[in-house]
Amino acid sequence: MSLFFITFFTLYGLIHLYAFLKAKAAFSLNAQQSIPVILFMAVMTFAPAIIRYLERFGFEFFARTMSYIGYLWMGVLILFFSLAVCLDIYRLLIYLGHFIVSRDVSALSPPVKISFFLPVLFALAAAGYGFFEAQNIRLEHITVKTSRIPEEISRFRIVQISDVHLGLIVRENRLKKILSKVREADPDLLVCTGDLVDGQINNLEGLAEILRGIHPAYGKFAITGNHEYYAGLHQSLAFIKKSGFTILRGQSVDINGIITLAGVDDPTGRQFNGSMGNTEQEVLSGLDREKFTILLKHRPLIDMNSLGLFDLQLSGHTHKGQIFPFSLVTKLYYPRHAGYLSLPGRSHLYTSRGSGTWGPPIRFLSPPEVTVIDLVRDGQGNFLQGQV
Repeated sequence: MSLFFITFFTLYGLIHLYAFLKAKAAFSLNAQQSIPVILFMAVMTFAPAIIRYLERFGFEFFARTMSYIGYLWMGVLILFFSLAVCLDIYRLLIYLGHFIVSRDVSALSPPVKISFFLPVLFALAAAGYGFFEAQNIRLEHITVKTSRIPEEISRFRIVQISDVHLGLIVRENRLKKILSKVREADPDLLVCTGDLVDGQINNLEGLAEILRGIHPAYGKFAITGNHEYYAGLHQSLAFIKKSGFTILRGQSVDINGIITLAGVDDPTGRQFNGSMGNTEQEVLSGLDREKFTILLKHRPLIDMNSLGLFDLQLSGHTHKGQIFPFSLVTKLYYPRHAGYLSLPGRSHLYTSRGSGTWGPPIRFLSPPEVTVIDLVRDGQGNFLQGQV
């Protein structure tokens, strides 16, 4: 974890340095004028750590205020950086073109002030749009036709929520919007594929009661994500159970003879020396292959040894990057950072974009979702339609 934090704050600090140099050039700041800008950016660089300590020591009002300021700034800065870098690369190409064509092409290069203010305007507009998009939760529908559910079941509906991140920013209003979509879908079964909670969760009064108000006919099941460990595993599990979920930690359960549901812990548990249940292969290898098997696994990583042992893996974690262009980064690491992927061995993967937000309360080109999975009886085997 220490390596992660060192890497994060180093990169985040370098982005702040880049933004400062752009502002300094645009406004021709002298040393005295630069001091307040430097101090502000230094505080914003370490805002995530400051927020965590304020929350840990019970200063909830200041932690929440700092969360909105620090994380909104983070979203705006990321969007600014994305366009500013593109403009600087363009300016570099124009500069190099001068030597290649042996002509003065500097007129094609945007002035210093334009290359600063254009990304600022873009960042503010995109962040404003993304703030409202983060609250516009969408229902995504997929249909799986399968011969592995009982003949008397015409349709079995599973609803997936993921990466809600209940904490300082995602509170009652957002949770109620998410659960409104769940109620609209009218599920037979509700599953949560990790990160129901965010960081410190000492002050989530009333949220468990709101979640407990959802009563699908065949129950509610959840698994751990990485943030359950960051928040403290014991209190995270207590909150999830209080919310009415059955937690699957390297376990499987038969859902009334209709499907088999299996769930595994997030591997973050190993870093925290947390007790983990059976491994994925241990859970899946003993299951009845005549029944439709759903694997709940927080990260959309595929264990090649498990292919053919499950029919559908439901995952989350990626947020589809949450703020473009981070979606380009998540897509590099995960085989499918959002939506559906067909796998060998008649297995499938569906990765949710997530229902909430981590950090910035912004989603840009990655709207939040509640996923509706309809299992429909068909004698021809498994195939999926209506995928995103």
